[in-house]
Amino acid sequence: MISFLIGSIEEKSEQSVVLNCNNIGYEIFCSTNTINTLPLINEECKIYTYLQVKEDGISLFGFSTVDEKELFNKLITVNGVGPKMAISILSGMNISDLIIAIIKEDVNMLSKIKGLGKKTAERICLELKDKLSTVNGALIDDNTISIDESILDDACEALISLGVSKNEALRLVKQNANENSSVEDIISNALRNMGR
Repeated sequence: MISFLIGSIEEKSEQSVVLNCNNIGYEIFCSTNTINTLPLINEECKIYTYLQVKEDGISLFGFSTVDEKELFNKLITVNGVGPKMAISILSGMNISDLIIAIIKEDVNMLSKIKGLGKKTAERICLELKDKLSTVNGALIDDNTISIDESILDDACEALISLGVSKNEALRLVKQNANENSSVEDIISNALRNMGR
């Protein structure tokens, strides 16, 4: 089992990085969140890894934090959620929002993640809600999700209509919404903060 790798980033794409470790290039599949937090090309970093061995090949999945790796490990215990699906789920929203959505059994929010169907979202909630009680060791604040879901939905749809991908729209809406936000507020803040 390869627990982590330390090396310099050789290449970056939307779904993976190539890490140069002692002149060996490891292709590592990562979530959008991890790719966004990794340093620039040729800079050194540490990536926590999960090694998948199948009959048709070997794949490495990478994470910028131990928390993300632990959540990934929990997700792949759910029937119907493989490593690639788990990476897609982790790309759909940040870790704390994802954990809150699972604990609160917010199937609608989860099923907005690209490639995640309602039945699988329900299964994830059912199997993991009691296993996810903390984020970074701190108890989740029950007031974290207190925004009108219809406002979030409308803002998300508006961003998608502007050409933003579904996962990115969901992430931007969650990052730029607060209890008093209108749809217009969320969209304008999201557009202002895109690419940061």
